[in-house]
Amino acid sequence: MSVRDANPVNVRKPRRVAIVIANPAVSNTTGWPVGFWWSELTHPWFAFTERGYQVEIFSPDGGKCEADALSDPRDPSGYSETDLISLGFISSPKLLALVDNTRPVAEIDVERFDAIVVAGGQSPMFTYEHAAGLQRTFVAFHEAGKVTAALCHGTAILRYARRADGSLLAAGKTVTGFANAEEYFADKATWEMGALERGKHLMPWRIEDELRAIGANYVQAGLWRGFAVRDGNLITGQQNFSGAETARVVCEALGG
Repeated sequence: MSVRDANPVNVRKPRRVAIVIANPAVSNTTGWPVGFWWSELTHPWFAFTERGYQVEIFSPDGGKCEADALSDPRDPSGYSETDLISLGFISSPKLLALVDNTRPVAEIDVERFDAIVVAGGQSPMFTYEHAAGLQRTFVAFHEAGKVTAALCHGTAILRYARRADGSLLAAGKTVTGFANAEEYFADKATWEMGALERGKHLMPWRIEDELRAIGANYVQAGLWRGFAVRDGNLITGQQNFSGAETARVVCEALGG
């Protein structure tokens, strides 16, 4: 990261962003441990802090969070070995401590922040249904007119986030999130590796199908393409390669 002050908005009053990552869980479809995805935290973090924004990390329950193994650049699979931004973050004891000691979402003061970004990973698909505090906070940001963003499987929050009148926040909104084609690609890869019985699925439901079902206008840019879309103050990113794109749109919405 640069040491220069690149904040283009107001040096005396920097933008503040709350990034939410998922707590560890166990998949009820595979029995595997699941968590957040490194690049969906680190790439937005890098983009925001380079602009002089202040960033704080939260999770629904607080405490230590664990990443999905394939998102770790050090993982033997080599899947994320080119993710140098995540590698740099992980290599910093000061930054890594923020993931080991996340604050609970209940401590987010909406008035203090300009934006919220809900990162993905596999855990949100199994845990966000019951993350009532996160659901309320996400809606509170949106209803306050503040930038409200979700990324990849973090868009699972849109299946549950309801306004005070009971209506779903995402209904009628143009959004994106992990695509059906990407879910099939991931399933097929695990079948071919013999890691998962053919016909079984990594995820219990599909983002694209559910967003369409609740009345959202779901759009996507194609298999593994970095992509984010804005509808008013709601911003969504397609998948784990869309962290930088999502951050860019958030910054544009915040005025730079």
